[in-house]
Amino acid sequence: MIAWSTGWEVEYLRGRHVVSAMHVHLVFVTKYRTNVFNDAMPRRCEDIMIEVCDSFEAELREFNGEHDHVHLLVHYPPKMAVSKLVNSLKGVSSHYLRKEFTSRINPAITHGPFWSPSYLAASCGEAPPSIIKTYIEQQRRPT
Repeated sequence: MIAWSTGWEVEYLRGRHVVSAMHVHLVFVTKYRTNVFNDAMPRRCEDIMIEVCDSFEAELREFNGEHDHVHLLVHYPPKMAVSKLVNSLKGVSSHYLRKEFTSRINPAITHGPFWSPSYLAASCGEAPPSIIKTYIEQQRRPT
């Protein structure tokens, strides 16, 4: 794939045989919705997740969170399985956050998973489905 197009307006990845603009909104919740994040943890979590996304040839576009969950907006190539990205994001961040913030994390979950096993993954397109449906309906079918 060629590097990301510049600007938020043009978000196409161009490859040899594909042009794509795929985004996913991810939400990860801490195990038992434990309030563990302080001021430093989200910054470190974001850095970890940027590195994981880079290894998948994806880009972390937005990151934020509260005391018990984080939100990510990821721009990713079509060859990538979102579930594999999620497993890596949660696994790698869990490992480093538990290691680096041991005193902050509840000892009951320090040795187990940091994140809840569930997550939200919502696709994000350039236009709402209703607009795309109308656009497709207006295409001229060959006669």
